[in-house]
Amino acid sequence: MIPADRLRRGLARHRSIAIAVSGGVDSMTLAHIAHGVTAARMIHAISPAVPAIATARVRRHAAAHGWRLDIVDAGEFGDARYIANPVNRCYFCKLNLYGTIRDLAEGPVASGTNTDDLGDYRPGLKAADELDVIHPYVEAGIGKAEVYRLATALGLDDLAALPAQPCLSSRIETDIPVRKADLAFIETAEDRLRGRIGAGAVLRCRITHAGVIVELADNDDAGPAAADLVAALCRDTGRTFLGTRPYRRGAAFLRAGA
Repeated sequence: MIPADRLRRGLARHRSIAIAVSGGVDSMTLAHIAHGVTAARMIHAISPAVPAIATARVRRHAAAHGWRLDIVDAGEFGDARYIANPVNRCYFCKLNLYGTIRDLAEGPVASGTNTDDLGDYRPGLKAADELDVIHPYVEAGIGKAEVYRLATALGLDDLAALPAQPCLSSRIETDIPVRKADLAFIETAEDRLRGRIGAGAVLRCRITHAGVIVELADNDDAGPAAADLVAALCRDTGRTFLGTRPYRRGAAFLRAGA
């Protein structure tokens, strides 16, 4: 049985299911597939850490495809453990998110976690385990490349062109408290960078203990233009700009011995 068929069969086992939809390719593609095989309820959490463009994407797809959609506040910004930004900040984020969804759900709660995620440092998976969240992609043996193939096969061209887009808090280095002003700065910087470089650009605007750094894909020749743009934003907001460097996945997580 091909992975896509295993995925559909696994989802169809549930009379109803709640999908945690972030706005990224993984959860959005899962939502589309679940909508076609079972009674699926899509739940999207808004917060200062969720880019407005992601929320707009969720709303647009829900309206176009007739999803049952709920927009909620998962409440992580009321959790001092999350705000403190320890290395396992994602655990507290997902604890709030999945707890909120579970209170609303009529069936199991499902995430867009895929098999490639299992090899990363993902403290949010611990929260998922504690709250019995299921991972349909993992159950079907589907990784990131297959998710993109599914999006393409479904004609979801906007999703198939999306780079990975974790929450904005992931740009803030460990132990720097998560502040709404910093998240707004990151969102503004990345929106303007994509406007100049392209919507599919792989980039991160990181706030580190030393200052602001922009990361770009190794093959991106837009470094000078990106540096000028973010340097100006930093001057306007009293921040220290440290320049650009190659993109490094998860670079903001600082772990002892890493």
